[in-house]
Amino acid sequence: MVNVLGPQDSRLSAGARIVLPAVWLGLIIGISLIEAPLKFQAPGMTIPLGLGIGRLVFTAMNWVEIVIAAVLLWAILKDGVGTVFRALTCTVIGVLIVKVAAVRPLLNDRTDAVLAGVDDGGSGLHLAYIAADGLLIAGLIALIIIAVRRWIRIPAEATAPSPTADR
Repeated sequence: MVNVLGPQDSRLSAGARIVLPAVWLGLIIGISLIEAPLKFQAPGMTIPLGLGIGRLVFTAMNWVEIVIAAVLLWAILKDGVGTVFRALTCTVIGVLIVKVAAVRPLLNDRTDAVLAGVDDGGSGLHLAYIAADGLLIAGLIALIIIAVRRWIRIPAEATAPSPTADR
């Protein structure tokens, strides 16, 4: 691959390939798995208020995800990045694009309908959003593992079987 950013991998891009997936993973866990379900258990929380807050929070989260994805994309353009890491990063970014460009607008339409009193809420679209976040979580964990294993090399003698291990 032709490297348009420089002749070799930098510590900055290598570090970004570890840190950015970890931050992104934390963002999804914090917002999608913790904040969103708990919000509706707060005393006095109404469906319209929860939906309004949710729309603001998830819109902000999606913009942060887009920025993280863009910087991560820059980080995989460096030489020395494995094909598996590149492919998995592109897959994760593809899932994000589907989530933000296809699922979120449909959910926004449903939110508008609920707020207008035309719809009672509850939608399979939420399951699509949850599935996309599930795929992102799995992909981001895999990216972190691959990046950390590449950065932290274990000496060969530490991984070689002990001659007395079979006894």
